[in-house]
Amino acid sequence: MSQRGIYNSNLPNISHKGKVRDTYQLNDKLLLMVITDRISAFDVVMNKAVPKKGEILAKMSEFWFKKTNHIIPNHFIGLASDPKIFEMISDFPIAKDLDEDLKKRSMVVKKAKRIDVECIVRGYITGSAWSEYQKTKTVNKMPISENLIEAEEFPEFIFTPSTKAEVGHDEPLSPNETKELIGEDLYNQVKLKSIELYTYAHEYSKSKGMILADTKFEFGFIDQKLSLIDEALTPDSSRFWSINDYKPGKSPLPYDKQYLRNWLLIQDWNKQPPAPEMPEDVLEKTIEKYIDCLETVTGIKL
Repeated sequence: MSQRGIYNSNLPNISHKGKVRDTYQLNDKLLLMVITDRISAFDVVMNKAVPKKGEILAKMSEFWFKKTNHIIPNHFIGLASDPKIFEMISDFPIAKDLDEDLKKRSMVVKKAKRIDVECIVRGYITGSAWSEYQKTKTVNKMPISENLIEAEEFPEFIFTPSTKAEVGHDEPLSPNETKELIGEDLYNQVKLKSIELYTYAHEYSKSKGMILADTKFEFGFIDQKLSLIDEALTPDSSRFWSINDYKPGKSPLPYDKQYLRNWLLIQDWNKQPPAPEMPEDVLEKTIEKYIDCLETVTGIKL
């Protein structure tokens, strides 16, 4: 693999190119989702790949999809690096173009009808929630009566959905706005499952020495069943802090994408493309954070 990582999968007949994932349709029911080493922050894709990042996200998603399927079904079938899974897709033309590096980053998943809402659960007040709270004493437009300090745990985990923008920035949604978008019944279902998933992962991560501060889930319907899709509890979609470093009142050291965000926040940049060039030390530290997160939470070694 190039030391620069895999920025594009460069396989034929791409179905969808997201900020990080390149998706290919295998047939009417199956997709190949290639998790590249691209990284985005503030909804803008950086111009450098983060080597090994796609492999880390694939392994971490696999871990959590398997660990949480008692809570809700999901779209995950397996990684293309698993010989049994590769054999399953070997008759599809794309299989011959998958080298070992791509296999490690490729998930075979069931096709789903996506619900176009980002389902965010917050256990601690940090990031955009902290910024909003300081200004208006609200989080996602919801009043928060408690007198909280930065990084403090919420008395109850809160559900703060947002729009899912293909281009540009995701926007916060109030409960009523979300209900108008997807209906009250579905809102209640995704809220319940999001909090249940977060609660389980939060307790598990704590037992391994990491705090899962917040995370984002995506859901869809597979054969009319509500299912977890996309990725699960990765350093791209979540904030992880070390228990040893955690102290309410200060922003803990991040073991996730927040390290890159923190660097970007001190640059002269308006959060519109193109992003500033990532220096090598920021790139290397980001890789290090992702590897630490994977190994601490899951016990998996790269």
